[in-house]
Amino acid sequence: MEEHLSVGRVAELAGVSVRTLHHYDGIGLVRPSARTAAGYRAYAAGDVERLREVLAYRRLGFGLSEIADLVDDPATDTVARLRRLRGLLVEQRDRTAAMVAGIDKELEARAMGFRTTPEEQLRVFGAELYEEIGTAYPATRRTEPRIAERIWEALGDARTVLNVGAGTGSYEPTDREVTAVEPSAVMRAQRPAGAAPCVAAGAESLPFEDQSFDAAMAVSTIHHWPDPVAGLREMRRVARRVVVFTYDASTPGWLDRFWLTRDYLPEFGGLLTGWPSMADLTEAIGGRAEPVLIPWDCADGFFEAHWRRPEAYLEEHVRRAVSVWTRVGPEAEQRAVARLRADLGSGHWAEHNRDLVALDAAELGLRLLVA
Repeated sequence: MEEHLSVGRVAELAGVSVRTLHHYDGIGLVRPSARTAAGYRAYAAGDVERLREVLAYRRLGFGLSEIADLVDDPATDTVARLRRLRGLLVEQRDRTAAMVAGIDKELEARAMGFRTTPEEQLRVFGAELYEEIGTAYPATRRTEPRIAERIWEALGDARTVLNVGAGTGSYEPTDREVTAVEPSAVMRAQRPAGAAPCVAAGAESLPFEDQSFDAAMAVSTIHHWPDPVAGLREMRRVARRVVVFTYDASTPGWLDRFWLTRDYLPEFGGLLTGWPSMADLTEAIGGRAEPVLIPWDCADGFFEAHWRRPEAYLEEHVRRAVSVWTRVGPEAEQRAVARLRADLGSGHWAEHNRDLVALDAAELGLRLLVA
């Protein structure tokens, strides 16, 4: 028998008032569809699923009319809506973490007798702090030629290329007609002179007609998208070929592939909870996944790049150009860095990872999706 919940019980579990539920019922947003034995209206499982989405969007600050459009979107199913909702919640979490980091910096400054400027105080609540990671990109995030060769080879004979989540323009081929898409104003502002034209838009809703491009590419970006599967499907819609450089978090034991996540930053695993499997990602574009080895002297300073150069992770500017460190929060970051510094000083890291010295490249879960 399907369990039905009374209005009072739902209000108690969800932490809202009965009056709120009656209001949602009255405007047609969430109408309990079942009846109790006494004839009172009750919530069936499907009603509860809908209410969960509604309450989550309310706590994200959406208006009721906006929420109605989102939960009634005919182009999405329950899984797609949950992924979209999860992405928005992760974004809110990251914004909160960035605000906490900003306040921590001010507390440190005040402890030393300094006062932050009015501009710095307001920046804690604006977009600038959340996008602060973007300002560090030019120093350490650049095109790695050996990875670029793989990406450009996968583009084949495509003459027109859409770069989705383009950032500052790394990996954009110079011998093809490129159009970039990037939602971050900070990133767009740092694109070099002469870079491909860039459109302000998100991956999940690309402002282009079907099959507008020979190929669409996305490099180290889909983990930032609210709904990676929807974004990949959009890429497939607007292009005949799709090439994506991303990460595989679905292989058993994936967290132990990299010594940094295995021994120092296990919180990394929590960042990818609910992340689509590699099967889901490849199915979204109708393609395949190929492993990409990371050279020991990788020029692009993404999270795994310094696997044979552990001292790099002690550098603030290196960490600030990688979103992982902001997302795990300052406490986890400081603990991991302190432990790594101690292990490097004592020789423990070298002893525990001595097999890495002989490797020119490592398999750390990076994948190239090609369709």
